[in-house]
Amino acid sequence: MSKHSDEVAAVDRLQAVPLYHQIFLQLREEIISGSRAFGSRLPTEEELSESFGVSRITARRALAELAGTNLVERKRRVGTHVTYQSPVRPIKGSIEQALESLITYGRETRVRILELETIPARAPITEALGLAHDEPVLRVSRVRWLDNQPISHLVSYVPADLAGAMDRAALETTPMLSLLEQAGVHIGAATQTITASLADAGLATLLEVDIGSPILRVSRTVMDTAQRPVQHVLAQFRPDLYQIKLDLNSARA
Repeated sequence: MSKHSDEVAAVDRLQAVPLYHQIFLQLREEIISGSRAFGSRLPTEEELSESFGVSRITARRALAELAGTNLVERKRRVGTHVTYQSPVRPIKGSIEQALESLITYGRETRVRILELETIPARAPITEALGLAHDEPVLRVSRVRWLDNQPISHLVSYVPADLAGAMDRAALETTPMLSLLEQAGVHIGAATQTITASLADAGLATLLEVDIGSPILRVSRTVMDTAQRPVQHVLAQFRPDLYQIKLDLNSARA
């Protein structure tokens, strides 16, 4: 597991919450949100120990707690794999309407780029974007502001071969989806999972909320018309400043 997965791998040693449980909570969030899909492999004890900077005993306890909640299955010489399957059935919607809304949101808010780098892809990003292990991917971490208040933190991933025009200046003025379209990508579909979460210390600082405040968490993968994944985003919103509205129509209407 790279520290550049959907969320930065980190534990807060000043919290009263045990380190193994903090790791458990982060992995559980990725599993329940769908970022780590059913059947996917979790990092080994050694990989978790390295990425979080903890002992292997701590990493082992985190994986054991996941297994104890029936989210994963652990087998010797096979590893730890996700066994959780979301009971929620997907709701179909218009990609054109969704794209218009996302691009409008990008243009009506201002953005601060926190990180912009090309990194080797690791799980779960390899699975989300259909990339090979270590294949280069652009990772962009941003905070969006509305009326002088931070409204969201976003970590976006784009295959490196599609990210040529995505420098800091372009990303500060143009929504990423618009840059993809300008590069010749034709957006065809997207999958999106919306869940609830709580702000940890790092996110609370970025969004100017209290630790433990409710957070709206959106994980989205965008595909082109050939079904190639072209962008994966983890977005975390302040629910007091952001809402998701769906217009639902009966197919019998």
